Amino acid sequence: MKRQKGVVDENIFDVLTEEIVFTILDFLDPNPLDKKSFSLACKAFYGIESRHRKALKPLRSEHLITVLKRYPHLEHLDLSLCPRITDNSLTIISVLCKSTLRSIDLSQSRFFSHVGLWNLATNCSGLVEIDLSNATELRDTGAAAIAEAKNLERLWLARCKLITDMGIGCIAVGCKKLRSISLKWCLGVGDLGVGLIALKCKQIRHLDLSYLPITNKCLPCILQLQYLEDLILVGCFSIDDDSLVALKQGCKSLKKLDMSSCQNVSHVGLSSLTSDARSLQQLALAYGSPVTHALADSLQDLSMLQSIKLDGCVVTYAGLKGIGNWCASLREVSLSKCSGVTDEGLSSLVMKHRDLRKLDVTCCRKITQVSIAYITNSCPALTSLKMESCTLVPSEAFVLIGQRCLCLEELDLTDNEIDDEGLKSISRCVKLTSLKLGICLNITDEGLGHVGMCCSKLIELDLYRCVGITDSGILAIARGCPGLEMINLAYCKDITDSSLISLSKCSRLNTFESRGCPSITSLGLAAIAVGCKQLAKLDIKKCHNINDAGMIPLAHFSQNLRQINLSYSSVTDVGLLSLASISCLQGMTILHLKGLTASGLAAALLACGGLTKVKLQASFKSLLPQPLFEHLEARGCMFQWRDKVFQAELDPICWKLQLEDMQ
Repeated sequence: MKRQKGVVDENIFDVLTEEIVFTILDFLDPNPLDKKSFSLACKAFYGIESRHRKALKPLRSEHLITVLKRYPHLEHLDLSLCPRITDNSLTIISVLCKSTLRSIDLSQSRFFSHVGLWNLATNCSGLVEIDLSNATELRDTGAAAIAEAKNLERLWLARCKLITDMGIGCIAVGCKKLRSISLKWCLGVGDLGVGLIALKCKQIRHLDLSYLPITNKCLPCILQLQYLEDLILVGCFSIDDDSLVALKQGCKSLKKLDMSSCQNVSHVGLSSLTSDARSLQQLALAYGSPVTHALADSLQDLSMLQSIKLDGCVVTYAGLKGIGNWCASLREVSLSKCSGVTDEGLSSLVMKHRDLRKLDVTCCRKITQVSIAYITNSCPALTSLKMESCTLVPSEAFVLIGQRCLCLEELDLTDNEIDDEGLKSISRCVKLTSLKLGICLNITDEGLGHVGMCCSKLIELDLYRCVGITDSGILAIARGCPGLEMINLAYCKDITDSSLISLSKCSRLNTFESRGCPSITSLGLAAIAVGCKQLAKLDIKKCHNINDAGMIPLAHFSQNLRQINLSYSSVTDVGLLSLASISCLQGMTILHLKGLTASGLAAALLACGGLTKVKLQASFKSLLPQPLFEHLEARGCMFQWRDKVFQAELDPICWKLQLEDMQ
């Protein structure tokens, strides 16, 4: 068609300012492929996307120079997918990012030292957050280098076991703007180091001292922190009632306190610690002292308490009743794996809390339909209910959940007696995003069909060992729940390729588990690969009919795949090697592959350059050359060796009986 005279070709984006285009990009789906597609449309878009990006999570450290030059305005750099970060890498980052960089995550990275950290801290003056968790080789010299980051506000040092009080002292002196610090499992840090942090860093809001060998000596300094809101003392075994009673005052600003696994602290010490903490909103006492009436009494002044976690504790009726009487503002209660929880105790608690939003009674094996009746009648606003392995609750009780708790978003019914009538009722909970039905042997396609028809917001569905489910049930889920992101079909023996073809329409699916489904073949896997391009985790263990033909489409279409379990499948050298084209691939489990040879395995391991964790059969250890392992480990890959013999699959009912015998 000829152009008319006087008509000027004009791109609509030419009349938009860069700020407006930036706003449009802010509203794009978080899927990184969307912004990549935008940037590849034309040179102008390529430049705009480069200037717009503020956060980056690179896959390979060897590409750092290229990506950092492309994105000059980065503020947040997440290197958790790059296991090999050297001093040279940190120097490059410090030179190219300079003062624009505000946060960096090195929590899964190794091979750097105090030299690289010093360059980072001195050149990147805008740094406010550094995550160095798991830097197990980092010493006090590294801590001294961090101290050069004068504007640092958030620092994570979990499991930095070689850092001592001296290193923490350097940080305390140099980083006086710190608001949040985690020293979890820093076993070389004691009262002196913690005391220096409390003395020098007056702005501290969040303090994690879990599993530190600290005593009562540093507690007075901690409790004098004027702005402290979040104190975590999990597993601090040297803190006891005597040391807490000696304290003259509690912490008025405290909003969250976690003293889980502090078995030497009872209601006596807790009362001293919370005496002035009238603003406390969250309290965790999991795996600690028994929950008695005396403990409940110690909470009576906490009028703003919204969450209490007592997982693993011995619980008494008087204790639960007391909590029900005193803690009127509760929104969350967790009693997971508590012994002593009965219908009488649980009912006395929930009947006083109509505004309860979250309840966890996992493995409370003494409760029956009586408790469910009280829960559903008293707490209609529940958004989360977890009741795995409440085996005395009969099937008819689950109907009450769907009749009365219509606000539920998360429901865990793993290992229960629910049947299709219960599922039909629960399908009325149209806000459900997570539904776990693993080991529910009484449900069939009929019940699942109701869920698919009504629960369109479902994101996560667990059907582990639900042997009554077939392709028609999965078809209903795929049609009715297009936003599904995770599904577990492990050991659903009647599932075939038809289910996978149905699920391939769920384009947001990122986690797919189908281990032990013998009828699934490479054809079904190919459909998942083509339709679900966001797939990140795949478990096809014991899918004997999946072979190399399934790996080819996976290698071509599943470029976001990060973890794969191929154990007991029919994949050979050829299929394994084809996965090398997936640049995101980090974890592989490859046990009992009959068609795998030592030479094929070696070639695949070398070709998959991003691997960080590989599980292998122990028999390969002597078949592969030691220099190969040294090369791969230097690249950042860790190996786990398994010597597990092949095991035949048990019938589901026999398997469940065996599980009950173990509990």
